[in-house]
Order: sequence, then structure tokens, then C-alpha cells
Amino acid sequence: MAPNPRWTRRPEGSTWGDWGPDDQLGRLNLLTREKVLQGIAEVKEGRTFCLSLPLDYPGGALLNPRRHPPELMPTQREGRPNMAVPLRCYDPTALDVVCDDRVLLTLQYSTQWDTLAHVGQMFDVDGDGKPEDVFYNGYRAGSDVAGPVLYDGLRESPNSVPTGAHKLGVENMAVSCIQGRAVMIDLEAHYGRSGQVIGYEELMAVLEKDQVTVEPGDLVCLRTGFDRLLLGMNKQPDVAQLFATTSALDGRDPRLLQWITDSGAVALISDNYAVEAHPARPCLDDYCAQLPLHGHCLFKLGCYLGEMWLLSDLADWLRAHGRNRFLLTAPPLRLPGAVGSPATPVATV
Repeated sequence: MAPNPRWTRRPEGSTWGDWGPDDQLGRLNLLTREKVLQGIAEVKEGRTFCLSLPLDYPGGALLNPRRHPPELMPTQREGRPNMAVPLRCYDPTALDVVCDDRVLLTLQYSTQWDTLAHVGQMFDVDGDGKPEDVFYNGYRAGSDVAGPVLYDGLRESPNSVPTGAHKLGVENMAVSCIQGRAVMIDLEAHYGRSGQVIGYEELMAVLEKDQVTVEPGDLVCLRTGFDRLLLGMNKQPDVAQLFATTSALDGRDPRLLQWITDSGAVALISDNYAVEAHPARPCLDDYCAQLPLHGHCLFKLGCYLGEMWLLSDLADWLRAHGRNRFLLTAPPLRLPGAVGSPATPVATV
């Protein structure tokens, strides 16, 4: 492994440096031309499924008070809304009627991708006994992924670096295109609306019963039924019911985390809020990640997370036809510096 300018030690079991000292793609490096061809080979019917919720779901800000529904509005033309405007008002010979609009958008409000800049951790990258705030492959908080203020204990200092992801931003995902073979794991078919937290044993039972195989470079989808339950609430989400009656992965299960490591999955994608159970089970250590699966995937492995995808229609079709693999096309917005993005994924079967 080539020397790295940002770190001398990496988290145990991580992929830091595996694809070079300046890698910003993580496991997207495993989404090779061969994996694209494997995905294309799964297309038998030419049928497509939209895997995105309407962008104004879940509704309100109850799931996350910092994330708000999109605000759609027309642009302005001479101080008036530029919507259904007949250009003959400006030129009597014009036949055109034009519309133009804009949106104020919370990027991780609805169906979304988490980038590798979404969640980092404290880690002693220099081996000097002083943990630092870092992201995947040792990119630093405050410079590579910058906010307006740096926190050091109770002290605050202004940051001259412009806010945003100068490394690991969503544009890296967009340029990679994110198209390849995906695998559906249908948790709802086995655990229903029980609210089961899925650890290694529960996941392995589903894979065995449904004869699902996950191989390196696959995009892994997990259907829990959260999507249909949410849609049925008509933008008035009952948070307690959503979380109590649908499954999520157990981010505190070390065997499950090791399976994610060993699987070589490029991404874990779920129809639920966070892929993992949130809040996580209590931790007995002195210091713990509140989002342990996010930390394991985004921070250590470079494995991406997709949240609140519309998976149920596709999962039902696959189960009815005795299949669990399909072609997935799911690029995010090519928005430099963003740490997350809405997506309008398409599955082709």
C-alpha cells in the first residue's frame, strides 16, 4: 500500500487506501464493467420500476426536524411568476406559452443517497493518541469536508474554508453513474410488520430461504414495507408506527457488520429511514457511534447507503416471478460539494 499523506494508520477492517491514497469512490471501484454486464444480463422482460418516492414524502419534518419538504416556485419574469406566460404579452407575433420554476430542496428529505462525506468518526489517524474528526480514507473534517465552525472541546473557532464537501462529494458518485447488478432481500416477506431488528442470524435465514446470493460488486436492496406504510399516511407520518412495525438492520451486531465487510456489497439500500435501526441498541463501551452501521459502511468500508427507496412493487414482482436480481440504474445529482442527494432510481427486470 502506498504511503498516505493524511494517515499512518487506518481503522481495523477498513478499505482505506485499497484503491490508492487519494481514492474518493470506495466500493464504487467494485462496480466494474463486468458488474454492469451482469446487471444487463438480468434484464429478461424489459419492464421498468421507478424506485423513488414522490419528492414531497414523507411529509412535514417529523422524521427529521432539520429536513423539510421541497418548496417549488416559479421563477420571476419582470416581477411576476414565470408560469403559463404567453410571450405575446411581450411580442404580439409570438405563439409561445412558457413555464419555468425552481425549488428549495433538502437533499436527503426523501429517496436519497448517502455519500461517504455524510458520516465520519473520531479516529487516531496519526497513531499519536489524539483522535481526530475524519471521513473515509482519512479526509479531514474542517478542510476536506468543511463546516462554518470547528469544535475543539468547548472552544469554537471560525473556519476560513468554504462550507461543503471538497472531497468525497456526491459528484464522485454521479460521474461513476451507479449502474449494475442489484439483489433484493425481502425482509417483509419473512418478518412482516413485526418491527424485527435484523441481525446476522435473521439475515442469513432470509438469504437461505429465498436462495439469495450476494457477490462483490452487487448493490443490495432490503425491502421492509416502510415505503408502503409511509405512502399510506398521506404526508402525515406516524413516526412511532413507522419505526415500531418495520424492520431495520442491527448496527450493533458485529457478525452482521463482518458479513457486510465480507460481502463486497457496493451499497446497502432500504425502503426505511436509515437502513439501520435508529436509535441503535444501547452500547456498553465508553464511547460509541450513534449510527454504528453508517460508521461501518460510510466511514470504514466506503460502502454507500440508500434510504427511503420505493422497493415494494419491485420486490413483489420479483417474488412472484421467482427472481431476486435485476439491473439497477441510480445516479444521484451531479452537484459538486453535496454530502447527499435525491435519486430517481430505475430497476429493469
